[in-house]
Amino acid sequence: MDIFQVLGFTLITLVLLLVLRQTNPSASTLVGVVAGVTLLLLAVSQLRAIVGVFGDLAARAGVSQVYVATVLKVIGIAYLTEFGAQICRDAGEGALGSKVELAGKVLILVLAIPIVLAVLDTILKILP
Repeated sequence: MDIFQVLGFTLITLVLLLVLRQTNPSASTLVGVVAGVTLLLLAVSQLRAIVGVFGDLAARAGVSQVYVATVLKVIGIAYLTEFGAQICRDAGEGALGSKVELAGKVLILVLAIPIVLAVLDTILKILP
């Protein structure tokens, strides 16, 4: 899938949304959500190659796979949080979108704690 397919799908969906918004606003919201999920699924299919590259780089650098997995989870949470918040905003629920973002930030902090502790432990070992 390339950017031209994404843009073509998006433009067709946009025209459909503009027409539906005038006649059936609730259906336009649903079509927007379905289109967004479709685009997300198409993008996720491209992630396998990226995950493989990160795994190879970590193996070459001698970095534990646990840390790589955690970083990939953090990136995934960040993207999914943004996606969920934008869906809420598209549906006119900006306050709910803000709560989704807050929940995502908390989840990222929880995942980051072991990495932060490992970095601090390494720094303390280096210091005399």
